[in-house]
Amino acid sequence: MQNNITFLCLGANLGDCIAQLAQARGLISQQIGDIVSSSAIYKTSPWGVENQPDYYNQMLKVQTLLTPDQLLYATLAIEQKMGRLRTHTWAARTIDIDILYYNDLIINTEALQIPHPRLHLRKFVLEPLRHIAADYQHPLFILNHEQLLAACDDLSTVEKVLV
Repeated sequence: MQNNITFLCLGANLGDCIAQLAQARGLISQQIGDIVSSSAIYKTSPWGVENQPDYYNQMLKVQTLLTPDQLLYATLAIEQKMGRLRTHTWAARTIDIDILYYNDLIINTEALQIPHPRLHLRKFVLEPLRHIAADYQHPLFILNHEQLLAACDDLSTVEKVLV
């Protein structure tokens, strides 16, 4: 079995978001692998659908023995356990766990797209990512997070609230 590196984006905007992020980190440690590093928690404007509460986001770098498909099922199981209801795209949620990267693989199936297809468009993803992996290169764009953030047109607010 091989140790793999994945980057996960956690997000919540319903209920006690800080506590939910902590619970998600605990479940990730138990069910997915060791959290190698984590960003601060950021309060961010909603992206996609704006008439909802602000989000709290955090990026994690995780070492895992899971395959990409196993990782997807594990993140979905954690979301379900934490009460996530999937009503429509970009709806408010108790927890969201997005797989951003898995090693340097490029995966494009109906169930799973890695790297995450919109990470380069989202300041709330790039800002915290650059703090835990500034030099990590996006395998499709061959740009690091500093460069992707500099090129990002997203003007939404991203505010560090908890280190």
